[in-house]
Amino acid sequence: MKLAEGSTPGSPEGSLESTPDGSIGPARLGKADVHIHSIASDGTASAAQILDYAETQTDLDVIAVADHERIEAAFECQRLARERGTRVQVVVAEEVTTRSGHLLGVFLQARLKRNQRLETTVAEIHEQGGLAIVPHPFSAFTLGMRKHAIMRVHLSTDPLVYWDALEGFNPSTAGRYGRAATARIAAELGLPLVGNSDAHTMDTIGDGHTLFPGTTAEEYRQAILDGTASGACITWGAVREVLIYGRQVRKQARDVSRWGRRNLLRDDAPRDLGVPADQLELQRELERRYLLEREAIRRAHGPAANSAEPSARSAARAAARAAARSADGAKGSTDREAARGLARRLLAIRQGARARSMTAGSREVEEPPA
Repeated sequence: MKLAEGSTPGSPEGSLESTPDGSIGPARLGKADVHIHSIASDGTASAAQILDYAETQTDLDVIAVADHERIEAAFECQRLARERGTRVQVVVAEEVTTRSGHLLGVFLQARLKRNQRLETTVAEIHEQGGLAIVPHPFSAFTLGMRKHAIMRVHLSTDPLVYWDALEGFNPSTAGRYGRAATARIAAELGLPLVGNSDAHTMDTIGDGHTLFPGTTAEEYRQAILDGTASGACITWGAVREVLIYGRQVRKQARDVSRWGRRNLLRDDAPRDLGVPADQLELQRELERRYLLEREAIRRAHGPAANSAEPSARSAARAAARAAARSADGAKGSTDREAARGLARRLLAIRQGARARSMTAGSREVEEPPA
């Protein structure tokens, strides 16, 4: 079992529950790792390999493939988990590039557009019923988000523009670089500090993770919203990092070679995303239907109509901002945390219901024969 270091304040590890023999023991905490890369971007394993490894070699309960600018492997991993009835639950995520740095969207229904304004992408994630998390903040080696961008979202008056969590436990060099600063700003803003592996190789899956009360994907989501989740990770040594990056470089070299054959030698072989062609077609059809329905709702009722009762949501956000500004600089104000927690819960309930209804409607599409 991998030994993790670090946990955030407010960790639920001290809670108790009844055991089968009637005695009282530690409550069951779930583990989630929702920042894993596949061969569809700069990872080295397919969606099927990631699921197999998480199921058989880790004690993770919830995972997500979060490729750069892509969600095909994420949907494929989720499909395989449902088809096989795995212990591990899979949600759809994406690490998208914004004009202010990388952003992690979790519980997505459709692919996010790259290189948009940060606020636009955060709003789109919440419009889809997802969670907006800052991955490896302050990193000097990747497109880590800086404090001014994080604060800009935090102070936004748009009811769809807010943070759900910061990724403070990430075992990579990118994650370690800004760990202390991330912990400080999370405490200042009253945000959960979660953990993820940012895995690009199978053997690093779960090296960073989030602990939460329960075991299901929905319980993970609720723990983020309630602020009862905590992060942890191991520390990679220099030798291990060199080996990891060496495998990534070899994979990227193969990708460049295949790109050259496709574009220079006119080879018809498509890029290998680790997803069967028939499933790619189905994914695109489902996404097309989702986007058409969302656009129709926007035209009929405006952008805020994709979530129910926008007035209630706006009121909750206003209460959160008022509590934050009345704190007079006091960090971690109880009133402030309660107000922000209420805002997040109201938003999640409404957006989650909308997202689930859209997903149910999409299932009417008949899957092509295997």
